[in-house]
Amino acid sequence: MRPPGVKAAKSRGKKTVDEENAMKKFETMWNIKQQDIAMKERLSKMTLLDSLVAKKEPLCDYEEALKQKLTKELLFN
Repeated sequence: MRPPGVKAAKSRGKKTVDEENAMKKFETMWNIKQQDIAMKERLSKMTLLDSLVAKKEPLCDYEEALKQKLTKELLFN
């Protein structure tokens, strides 16, 4: 028990070094994961574009539109 008039110490307001290090590690891991997701998305778009370009027969309207969209997106981003 505390004597009357003495306030309790605020231990919740202070972060420990371990919590800060864990947070930095988590942020680093999150950034790497985001980059990995972006690269996988780009690779899947490139694969789809490659399959559209490789088709021998004429493309349908929606396939041609998708091909143009993917080409613009991959070239200008």
